[in-house]
Amino acid sequence: MRYLYSFLFYLLIPFVLLRLLWRSRKLKQYRQRILERFAIFKIQSRYRHGIWLHSVSVGETLAAVPLIKQLKKTFPDLPIVVTTMTPTGSERVTAALGDSVFHVYVPYDLPDVVQRFLHKVQPHLIIIMETEIWPNLLYYSRKSRIPILLANARLSEKSAKGYARFRKFTKRVLNRFDLIAAQAAPDAERFIQLGLSKEKVKVVGSIKFDINMPPSIFETGELIRHQLGADRFIWIAASTHEGEENHVLEAFKEVKKRLPKALLLLVPRHPERFDKVFHLCVNVGFTVARRSKGDVCNTSIDIFLGDTMGELMQFYAASDVAFVGGSLVPIGGHNLLEPAVFRLAILSGPHTFNFTVIRELFEKEEAVVIVEDAKQLAEQVILLLSDERLRRQLGANALKVVQMNKGMVGKYVQLAKELLDKRATR
Repeated sequence: MRYLYSFLFYLLIPFVLLRLLWRSRKLKQYRQRILERFAIFKIQSRYRHGIWLHSVSVGETLAAVPLIKQLKKTFPDLPIVVTTMTPTGSERVTAALGDSVFHVYVPYDLPDVVQRFLHKVQPHLIIIMETEIWPNLLYYSRKSRIPILLANARLSEKSAKGYARFRKFTKRVLNRFDLIAAQAAPDAERFIQLGLSKEKVKVVGSIKFDINMPPSIFETGELIRHQLGADRFIWIAASTHEGEENHVLEAFKEVKKRLPKALLLLVPRHPERFDKVFHLCVNVGFTVARRSKGDVCNTSIDIFLGDTMGELMQFYAASDVAFVGGSLVPIGGHNLLEPAVFRLAILSGPHTFNFTVIRELFEKEEAVVIVEDAKQLAEQVILLLSDERLRRQLGANALKVVQMNKGMVGKYVQLAKELLDKRATR
């Protein structure tokens, strides 16, 4: 099965490259450093023989940063190589960690490419964030006797059903991990049902609870708040996706009828969609200021478009109420913990299957309001912006959820230590 998978992957490479070029029309970084994806890059010897950590994109990278910093403190003699798949993830690594780690794009899961990467990096331990399951990477890493940890692992019912169609192959691939550290018991159970040995899975919890914001983020957020209008109600719609902005804008029309001074801070998830979202807002009839253009946000502006990278946390810090996107459309939702750190009243749509356990914790503590459509979104935004007491209570509840579940980074560092010790005895 792995041979068939590899053969088909080789056949798809021309289309994969065409897709990169297509996406680069709106985000030029996709056409840059393409050779890295084939493990063609130079690496200094001081970055070899350490820990290789892979995080796909922005969300996983933000979650991994506290872990990476703690790994560096715990194992000061071990260099760290960080791979990502997207340019946005790459930018977050550079911004958060600079040259304290070596960053490169993750190699395509092709036999010769993976072997070339492993030969160049020669890691003592591989940590893969969330649920990245690459058959060739796992096969050749195992063959090279490199311990592999799947950290912060989650597996939705939908994904589990997909893997179950290839149960025999999936079982073999999963058992090449030395350990899968699951976010919650349901995730662990799904891995076991797919054939993972019970002794290879532990329920550890979500590393995303160990999110920390430096004081500078709050200070910058306060500055942005004054630039947008200190006396205005600011509702942020963050990490929105294709089709979701239509619901947000429909809701905002109703918000403006009741609260004319309200400002929508709209932050689309993908940078290649920034221009499209801008034109959508204008065509609906709103006046828009763009962060990327340095536009002044005076009282005539309805929507401030956060069309830059790496500023979402500052935007949260400048807001009163947050809607977390990817949830009114079936994307699976995004991280509720980020706005919670800023004591924001949080709204989400119903499609949160990527964050089921976190959503349940928030609902249990009355720290999130789930809305089904644009009508409910408008009603709840109006209610929260009009009721300061309720808004503050929801924000306090959200922060409480984060604080109650901190301490996961230490657990993951201990697992890394155990696997490094295990390697030494192989």
